[in-house]
Amino acid sequence: MGGCFSVSLPCDQVVSQFSQLLCVRGSYIHNLSKNLASLQKAMRMLKARQYDVIRRLETEEFTGRQQRLSQVQVWLTSVLIIQNQFNDLLRSNEVELQRLCLCGFCSKDLKLSYRYGKRVIMMLKEVESLSSQGFFDVVSEATPFADVDEIPFQPTIVGQEIMLEKAWNRLMEDGSGILGLYGMGGVGKTTLLTKINNKFSKIDDRFDVVIWVVVSRSSTVRKIQRDIAEKVGLGGMEWSEKNDNQIAVDIHNVLRRRKFVLLLDDIWEKVNLKAVGVPYPSKDNGCKVAFTTRSRDVCGRMGVDDPMEVSCLQPEESWDLFQMKVGKNTLGSHPDIPGLARKVARKCRGLPLALNVIGEAMACKRTVHEWCHAIDVLTSSAIDFSGMEDEILHVLKYSYDNLNGELMKSCFLYCSLFPEDYLIDKEGLVDYWISEGFINEKEGRERNINQGYEIIGTLVRACLLLEEERNKSNVKMHDVVREMALWISSDLGKQKEKCIVRAGVGLREVPKVKDWNTVRKISLMNNEIEEIFDSHECAALTTLFLQKNDVVKISAEFFRCMPHLVVLDLSENQSLNELPEEISELASLRYFNLSYTCIHQLPVGLWTLKKLIHLNLEHMSSLGSILGISNLWNLRTLGLRDSRLLLDMSLVKELQLLEHLEVITLDISSSLVAEPLLCSQRLVECIKEVDFKYLKEESVRVLTLPTMGNLRKLGIKRCGMREIKIERTTSSSSRNKSPTTPCFSNLSRVFIAKCHGLKDLTWLLFAPNLTFLEVGFSKEVEDIISEEKAEEHSATIVPFRKLETLHLFELRGLKRIYAKALHFPCLKVIHVEKCEKLRKLPLDSKSGIAGEELVIYYGEREWIERVEWEDQATQLRFLPSSRWRWRET
Repeated sequence: MGGCFSVSLPCDQVVSQFSQLLCVRGSYIHNLSKNLASLQKAMRMLKARQYDVIRRLETEEFTGRQQRLSQVQVWLTSVLIIQNQFNDLLRSNEVELQRLCLCGFCSKDLKLSYRYGKRVIMMLKEVESLSSQGFFDVVSEATPFADVDEIPFQPTIVGQEIMLEKAWNRLMEDGSGILGLYGMGGVGKTTLLTKINNKFSKIDDRFDVVIWVVVSRSSTVRKIQRDIAEKVGLGGMEWSEKNDNQIAVDIHNVLRRRKFVLLLDDIWEKVNLKAVGVPYPSKDNGCKVAFTTRSRDVCGRMGVDDPMEVSCLQPEESWDLFQMKVGKNTLGSHPDIPGLARKVARKCRGLPLALNVIGEAMACKRTVHEWCHAIDVLTSSAIDFSGMEDEILHVLKYSYDNLNGELMKSCFLYCSLFPEDYLIDKEGLVDYWISEGFINEKEGRERNINQGYEIIGTLVRACLLLEEERNKSNVKMHDVVREMALWISSDLGKQKEKCIVRAGVGLREVPKVKDWNTVRKISLMNNEIEEIFDSHECAALTTLFLQKNDVVKISAEFFRCMPHLVVLDLSENQSLNELPEEISELASLRYFNLSYTCIHQLPVGLWTLKKLIHLNLEHMSSLGSILGISNLWNLRTLGLRDSRLLLDMSLVKELQLLEHLEVITLDISSSLVAEPLLCSQRLVECIKEVDFKYLKEESVRVLTLPTMGNLRKLGIKRCGMREIKIERTTSSSSRNKSPTTPCFSNLSRVFIAKCHGLKDLTWLLFAPNLTFLEVGFSKEVEDIISEEKAEEHSATIVPFRKLETLHLFELRGLKRIYAKALHFPCLKVIHVEKCEKLRKLPLDSKSGIAGEELVIYYGEREWIERVEWEDQATQLRFLPSSRWRWRET
């Protein structure tokens, strides 16, 4: 038939092929139980072979000098994959066996059983194949990476030899695992860490690998992992498909078998070693981690309790570095240049970055005029000096950028208003910040002060402020950091008149300004300005520092165009004796300081400044009256101490009307005022500093002091009282107070002089935080702390736990400071002069700060010879640190 065709096959061939196919496929089903058993047996053999290979690898990789072969790693990975597949297959084996019927020759679902049986057979073949491939003659090879990569650095860095040795020794101590190096930008931290890195190349067989990672502000965990991986031979295309956790596991598996050193340069926040995959260094594993940072806070977060500060160079070291950068030829080109060069070097204040940049800029300057010009520019406007902005200020600005929030940044920039090297009182600085509105005064004084000190501490730990070593109540700015702050305040130099700071530069008049309306802050403190006549439109001005000048007169017009002025400081203008009534025009004023001026009468217009919260009238030797002060209803801080002002009952009543008052300093020189004032609980709680003066014995035989929780400083001078007592209770809220409760918990400084009726000062038991005590010219004092009276108060109170300095002058009757030896855990200085009857000090061999010298000054050479020491050990401890020193009295 058309369109048809036929195929002819022998019948027996067709039957044979069909029966074979049916037999193979049938075996997937009726041999399923047997095949599963074979697969499980093969898998056990494969796991045993895997264990043998891993055990060999761990043994060979343990030293860190061997790493596994790639083919071995591929085989191990394949084994893990087949193990996961086997586990998946095994989870459904019971269900599949139950599906079989007719003695295993058939299934309730032929299609599913066939597929499962085929998977078993295929996996059996793969397991047997992997098992046969698991025989390796060699499983690892020597690591291909270098132990230490030496890093080049400038050989002209000087002055770090001692610091390098100290850092190296601390890092290499057996118990040390991690070293933190911190310091301001440009101080040489990276150079120091580089030297440490290169020093490892000179020691053999101590560490298997030294890893250098530059972290910087923008680094991520992945970037740090990549740098470490490149050093230890990890990485490759497959890494792009792994997440951070998987990479961390890989790094950890390599580093845990090696004795490593990890050097992290320029970290800005905590580097989580666990997240990176780095085993934490310890005494057991012998590994080391060292890092550099600009923040001491970061050191704490990295677990370093005692980091090393990398400080600026000392003057001679600075000069050595500067000479190297300038060169001998330039320095020798004129006999006056070396002297001028020293002045330029001093402007850098020991900062290596500045010494390098400025030294290089001056290397080709070979005339005296050029060097004089450089000094003028660095003094008046350092930002204009070549290289200052691009190579120095931009580097330092990273520290500013890293500050958390605008509040912290504003507080930092405010510190640049003070002159170079100026010691800024911490609490005074916080008062400025509160008045400026950086800190909300409505939160309460204690919280404000705590917040302010937290900000200062953060800036100190960020190396943007420097804390005085001896006087912790002051901070200052490094000159180059100050230049950076002024640069930022001027919008990176774009608006130089936005913040005018000419402090301490010898000005005799207010500087000329092109556009006064753009000016927001002016600091002309520490100059020689005598008269201020000009009137300018200063619509944006908020801050005006004129303290420490020679101002005699300020014109009425001067204050008329400053509607937004918030802070005005006229203190220490000792020739200033009057203010114009136009002071009332400063409607926004919140801070006003007139201390150490000779103003005899305050203008009535002052009482109209309703926003004023801080008024300082201390040390005003001519001020007669402040009646009307109750009109300043928003006042929170008032300073009246050591002024000519007489505190009488009418003034006390006015002070009681100031509902928001939180801090007051004052003098009490009348018994008629002392009693009612000390009975006013609200005023007593505000007293921060008080001097009792000229109280006669007939009017106040016993001075009874109430609890003063905010009192910081107390003076008692030329008073005739016979005894000082403390009140056990001051109000209904304190009736349950124990007599051992500190009544003067914040009192830190006490001065007592010419109080001839006093026998003892036992009340000081209730000043647990006293740090400074001076007692002088009081002929009847026999005991500082009377043992008998102390037992009456409480036998459990130990005095002077915080005392640092003790001065005793001309106490002719003094026999004892305390009857027993005291621990004095903070005491640094004792000064005794004209105290003939004082033969024994309350010291034993364990007194004082452990490991530090307690200096005993004495005024008469024969006195030290009569001292009766507790025992020979006490004498051996303190006699060598006893020194003769006469004080003019």
